[in-house]
Amino acid sequence: MTYESERVTRKTRVDPQLKAAGWTITPFTEGMDLSKYNKYALEEYPTENGPADYALCVDGKILAVIEAKKVTRGPQGVLTQAERYAEGLNNNPFNFGGFHVPFLYSTNGEVIFFHDVRHQLNLSREIAKFHTPNALR
Repeated sequence: MTYESERVTRKTRVDPQLKAAGWTITPFTEGMDLSKYNKYALEEYPTENGPADYALCVDGKILAVIEAKKVTRGPQGVLTQAERYAEGLNNNPFNFGGFHVPFLYSTNGEVIFFHDVRHQLNLSREIAKFHTPNALR
């Protein structure tokens, strides 16, 4: 396998999967009015704990955080990084045991792990593809 950076993995593997699920990908810019964003994957979204690779925004609210790693890294162990970012989204209106989004993802572009944090007994699991904006709504 040839070396592939995380950025290349995101652009060639993760972005197409998000687009196929109905998300529009755009970089975060300072001063963005989230109320104007629906069905967007916002890249490098700032949190109190560092920037999330993607924040999935539906109806002006961040519903999910995605942590992406290069293809050579397994995604299951990096859900904890998505958790850190979800804890750092203090301006978001949700709070599920300290997580300020209901949904977390981690991926290496080939495997996707998902965690619904709305109930503490929910476990992370591998899924085939990213959820659509309507599914998260």
